[in-house]
Amino acid sequence: MTGIASAPVDRLGIRLRPVGPGVDPTVLLGLALRRNPRRAQLLVSRVLGKHVPADPRLVRAAGLLLGGLVADALAGRPARPLPAQTLHAAVRGDRSAAAALHTDAERAIAAASNTLVIGFAETATALGHCVAEGLGGATYLHSTRRRVPGFAVAGGFTEEHSHATDHLLLPADSALLRAGRPLVLVDDELSTGRTALNTITALHRTAPRERYVVAALVDVRPPGSDLVDAVAALGARLDVVALAQAAIELPADLAERAAALRAELGDGTTPRTAPNGPASRVALSELGWPVGLPVGARHGVGPDHHRRLAAALPYVAAGLARAARLDAGQRILVLGTEELMHLPLRLAQTLADAGHDVAFSSTTRSPAVVVDSPGYALTSGIAFPAHDDPADGPGPRFAYNVGGAHDPPWDHVLVVVDPPGDTPALRTGLLPALTPHARRTSVVVTP
Repeated sequence: MTGIASAPVDRLGIRLRPVGPGVDPTVLLGLALRRNPRRAQLLVSRVLGKHVPADPRLVRAAGLLLGGLVADALAGRPARPLPAQTLHAAVRGDRSAAAALHTDAERAIAAASNTLVIGFAETATALGHCVAEGLGGATYLHSTRRRVPGFAVAGGFTEEHSHATDHLLLPADSALLRAGRPLVLVDDELSTGRTALNTITALHRTAPRERYVVAALVDVRPPGSDLVDAVAALGARLDVVALAQAAIELPADLAERAAALRAELGDGTTPRTAPNGPASRVALSELGWPVGLPVGARHGVGPDHHRRLAAALPYVAAGLARAARLDAGQRILVLGTEELMHLPLRLAQTLADAGHDVAFSSTTRSPAVVVDSPGYALTSGIAFPAHDDPADGPGPRFAYNVGGAHDPPWDHVLVVVDPPGDTPALRTGLLPALTPHARRTSVVVTP
């Protein structure tokens, strides 16, 4: 596989190649093997902050850059040039490049846009939020797989290839979806376009509009994709934007190859192996979190929420650093939990801006094969039970690349949860699983 070679990857026979100049998708992506019969390959983003810990400034900058491309599409102007070399350097670990990329991306934030942005759970909840920020603070809602008492389901759709297919839309105000303003759908990867088309079709049936944009970090749709034509048949216009375009070649016997590899390799994740030491607990509500400010966009956020969050982050992050006793020179991981990604990302990014050595990642539902092999995207992983009483029942959860056998432990891991995730199961599952990989662990609880 061009740019991402390893023995397991070679045996799968998958080839990924760039399409056109600009950002190189083989820099942005690694490859792993799913434990999912619906789709064998897992394209692992190095700029998403989901499966691979990354500099939080890089993760946010990628979302802001994508928001800029959306702004260009909505305005009908040519797409702006992307800082490919700086982005590549940041992905490869250059922290000064990550800082410069983020600073420049913030400076280029578009003027306020009367647009609705929807991000897909779980992987694109933070990415969609950053796209909305890149549009000058557009209204933002992400789908969810958690039913919430008191919030009616205003819409839903399916993701055929996923291990967990049901997405719900739970806006606090159902009128959010009915306005005719442009709608932007954000996902980390655009592989076939079926999820986007399912969503547009479902929403257009009850709330038709003239303009749609689909935005993804990487577009790997096969030639002849009819996504744009399918939306045109509904009577609407669709634009598609991405940081990078790629072509992916899959062997005809991929399913058989993948099944053989899964059987040979197992999953490679390690369960919790030791009781964890006492983890400190920090409540953001005690650090001056603004009253009434949502901690995420499960029920929707608007321009005022974006402004209030930006104003609150410096003093909340400074309070967190004091309360958790974060020291200069410590190697810190901020770990979001499933759909709760954006606030952990922004806390990590603000700590990095203040000079801390911070990486950001998050837990996931995605079952994948872990192989400690050079070039393979998921070289380590931990498994633990769900800890937030999910509506679809208990099940395993995972965190990848948080620490392998040859990696030094993090000096401090900050696990960010909301109240439904702050449970005894957290302390008997995820926290013990992190014990071999962290000298200290703190649980950060949102309001």
